[in-house]
Amino acid sequence: MKFLITPIAVIILTVLTVFPTGQTHASILDIQTVKTEKNITAWLVEDQTVPVVSMKFSFKGAGSINDPDDKQGVSQLLSNTLDEGAGDLSAKEFQAALNDNSISLSFSSSRDNFGGSLKTLVKYQDTAFDLLRLSLTQPLFEKDALRRMKESNIARIKSNMSDPEWLEARLANATLFKNHPYARNSGGTLSSLPKITAQDLHQKLKGQLGRDRLIIAVAGNISATDLARRLDEVFGDLPETSQVVPMTEAQFPDGELIVQHVKEIPQTVIGRAYPGISIKSPDYFKAEILNYILGGAGFGSRLTESIREQRGLTYGIFSDLSELNYANMLTIGTSTRSEKVDEVLSLIDEETLKLANEQVTPQELAEAKSYLVGSVPLGLTSTDGIAAMMMGFQSYSLPQNYLDIRDEGIKAATRKDVLDSAKVLLDQKKKVTILVGRALENRPVQFVEKLPDIQ
Repeated sequence: MKFLITPIAVIILTVLTVFPTGQTHASILDIQTVKTEKNITAWLVEDQTVPVVSMKFSFKGAGSINDPDDKQGVSQLLSNTLDEGAGDLSAKEFQAALNDNSISLSFSSSRDNFGGSLKTLVKYQDTAFDLLRLSLTQPLFEKDALRRMKESNIARIKSNMSDPEWLEARLANATLFKNHPYARNSGGTLSSLPKITAQDLHQKLKGQLGRDRLIIAVAGNISATDLARRLDEVFGDLPETSQVVPMTEAQFPDGELIVQHVKEIPQTVIGRAYPGISIKSPDYFKAEILNYILGGAGFGSRLTESIREQRGLTYGIFSDLSELNYANMLTIGTSTRSEKVDEVLSLIDEETLKLANEQVTPQELAEAKSYLVGSVPLGLTSTDGIAAMMMGFQSYSLPQNYLDIRDEGIKAATRKDVLDSAKVLLDQKKKVTILVGRALENRPVQFVEKLPDIQ
């Protein structure tokens, strides 16, 4: 299910209630905590054998959820324009400085958070950190750059309007997050983007990107002492506090629901969502195993075996656990020939019912555990990957030794644990199905003619 969301979760209490609070040493990742004179904190994995420094940073809670209703896309445009000229450098000069020094600098906005990424060779780090500092403290938001980025985003939306997967994502968000800020279009709308001004960007930058919400992860060839100095130089002049308003939890729709946007296309896009589980729950590791067996594994998962391999009804079908600050879901996504939609929905119901009523096999449990534990090191083969993983830990408010804790939790799970998880997460009375394609017959469907937050 291609939701326009980025998973993120709230403070995890599991490690405080299930595991001793004194367990802080991480055997898999050797993470240092760096604290600066200006009270900025970062996590660092130092590696003097590589000539690279990679940094990920994020302002928690400062994402598009804060965009005004009439100016959806402010966060998106801010992420597009922060590297389009800063200080004494025009947009062209700023980009040339990045290219000439092999520096990768980018910004991004999710529904919950606003952040960025910096990667540089050690020999160019002076320039890299200074360009990042300028972009955050002295962005130009030049008229031409803002115009170009607006036009680019408007062109993206117009192009996406013919993409069934994107339309399904818009319908899913509008349905699942009705009356909540998550339902809005984080990328902006055709009418909201032209209204956004440079003043709006300055207002978000100064009001929401404060040091109190800043989290930082760094990996590579830099010492803790040097990093502390760099962090104060780059982020030290940002506002001390942020003006971010906490939101209420998004309420999952009641009962069983099928919602469809009719489009005369040969393939219908199918999404399915169930209420999910918070990553702070002590049952989260069991849910990871359940998801892997259901559809997270791709080939070898029950959904793929039943719907693709045995019957050839789809090219691919997957499940996922999605966490936001104010919403959690288990989702399933696929597509099939329009005349086969009813059959595919029935097969999804069949497989989810089996999981909720019968224990998984010992082989399924063993394979899921093996993959979920064994695949983690693959994300630790580069400074980018290590920084990204540490950023994920901090975004979720996880401890530095989370990989060790997760390993223990997954290895300890039993077949009964997975069955119990399935009974909770795969509740047939609490499922929402989203369709984009030819009108579905023989089932009660709510048809939506005009999708919100596009025009």
